[in-house]
Amino acid sequence: MSKAESNKIDSLRHAEYYGMQATFDRLYSESKEGKAFEDLTSVILSRENILLAYRNLKSNSGSNTPGTDGLTIKDVQRLTPDEVVAKIRFIAKESPHGYRPKPVRRKEIPKPDGRMRPLGIPCIWDRLLQQCVKQVMEPICEAKFSNNSYGFRPLRSAENAVSVLERRLQLDKLYYVIEFDIKRFFDNVDHSKLIKQIWSIGIHDNHLIYLIRQMLKAPIKMENGSVTIPTKGTPQGGILSPLLANIVLNELDRWVEGQWLDHPLAYNHEAMKGRDQIRRVRGYRKMRQTNLKEMQIVRYADDFRILCRTEPDAERIKAAVTQWLTERLRLEISEEKTRIVNARRQYTDFLGIKIKLYPKGSKDNQKWVVKSHMSDKALENATNKLIAQAKRVASPRDHTTVLEEVNRYNRMVLGIQNYYRMATLISEDCGTIQWRISRIIHNRLSKQKGKGLSRTGRQLTEFEKTRYGKSEQLIYVKGTDEPLYPIGYIKAMYPADKKVSSNVYTVEGRVGIHDNLKVNTSLMLDLMRNPEKGLRLEATDNCLSLFAAQNGKCAITGKEFTRRDEIKCHVKNMRKSWATYRYENLILVLPEVHELIQATADDKISELLDKLKLNKEQLDKVNALREEAGIAIIALDSNAM
Repeated sequence: MSKAESNKIDSLRHAEYYGMQATFDRLYSESKEGKAFEDLTSVILSRENILLAYRNLKSNSGSNTPGTDGLTIKDVQRLTPDEVVAKIRFIAKESPHGYRPKPVRRKEIPKPDGRMRPLGIPCIWDRLLQQCVKQVMEPICEAKFSNNSYGFRPLRSAENAVSVLERRLQLDKLYYVIEFDIKRFFDNVDHSKLIKQIWSIGIHDNHLIYLIRQMLKAPIKMENGSVTIPTKGTPQGGILSPLLANIVLNELDRWVEGQWLDHPLAYNHEAMKGRDQIRRVRGYRKMRQTNLKEMQIVRYADDFRILCRTEPDAERIKAAVTQWLTERLRLEISEEKTRIVNARRQYTDFLGIKIKLYPKGSKDNQKWVVKSHMSDKALENATNKLIAQAKRVASPRDHTTVLEEVNRYNRMVLGIQNYYRMATLISEDCGTIQWRISRIIHNRLSKQKGKGLSRTGRQLTEFEKTRYGKSEQLIYVKGTDEPLYPIGYIKAMYPADKKVSSNVYTVEGRVGIHDNLKVNTSLMLDLMRNPEKGLRLEATDNCLSLFAAQNGKCAITGKEFTRRDEIKCHVKNMRKSWATYRYENLILVLPEVHELIQATADDKISELLDKLKLNKEQLDKVNALREEAGIAIIALDSNAM
């Protein structure tokens, strides 16, 4: 499972915690039916949606990055749920001067080609509001988005996009690929055009559109301290930006599809009979006898490819799409980077993979099959990163240990292998990297006193055994007993298609992806809506996770909770001030159990033991919690079991 898929399944579970999944399903269904939405603000600012936004945002690593006000998610966690809900409602709707986002912090990060990519980092409260908006807009937009776009969408991935491209090259015989490059897309999105597109999707809530306008016009604080007001563009780094980008380019998807894939002749030709798919095949066959130009699009965010059958068609389509983007979306194509590739003669690059068709079989029965590698840039970038990290393994810096650097190296290896294994010839590419890395590792570690490499080390985990257990390239770093994962030991896996029926916004589409919670959801929602008085947001949010993890039962007695007043959130160790309300430091128990854990008077302990009638295993758990809290354990002979 990819990280994106894992995150989406997590978000499904979170939506159930906060009772929002049914609302999202309804928005999707109504959008499919063509409904216009005039009051989404009430849904966006509902208590459940705001708290769900916090839950989804806190799992994002970027939530710990401060904006221009210096605040992070930790500053939100310290407040109560009521305080957070009131704050979001105030800044979004109740402020006397209207919503005014704080300046976005501009940060430049290096791109693989050496250029810099500008990121915009909104302040944490603006990010939280953007997350609230995204959660409600996404199901509405998903109902209108094309099936040929794969970037930043639920249950879709770069792997799916590469799979579709390869299938159209090999099976549909669309050998000519137009590689489009939009000049600084995120910086050049036209605001007025975007607002019209949002309206055409069916979002007619004037206050929501006002909020989006304000987000687009948020001041940008540059690294030199100067402040600018943007007149176009959506800042990369903003939570809402990927969704807005898909709204902008969905019009392109639909226009290209209308030229061939969804052309009326594909459905209405007189020769068509039978099921829809058969009818369309017959329709396409007839269309190829006309002057229509066959084209199909595959898009991942602003990176898209259009596939054609002939070179003259590709030339005309390239000119037509360039003109359409300029006139309709006011976006400019980079002539230097936009090119036409005959995939039988050259490699075509897409999402870090370079793909080419090779002949197979005899001349009388010749077929063209796909072979693919890491792209040249991706290979160079991955090699340079691993070389730099291999040097850090030999000579740790920034107060890190060898063990920490080895673990980081292994995470990098896994990341590269998990993504690029969709290339058919990935073993060759990773073998090249392994050859370059091995020399550096052996030379550097062998010269370090007390360090070196060994063929033996700690016992491998089950995952490591399955992945690398048979590799002769597996080595261990002396002094840590940790393995260094061999980058060159990798087997290609054909990129997977998106499952057609999968959909996070329908009950049928979630089958096989996510099972509904097997707990008392009514009680869980009551716990969410009526938390213990004074508990911080971090604690109340983690209580919901614990309720699900404990199957709605007391962690000590195993008794199922039936009422809200039966649930007590116990903090295991109050001395861990930095981790007081973290998930691992909390547990849900019955109030009597909570009293027993904290009781010190003998008569009170005896009274509670008589009432609870714990067995030895349950009492051992209580004692473990008492010991962790710094309280004397209960002697076993004091229990009248």
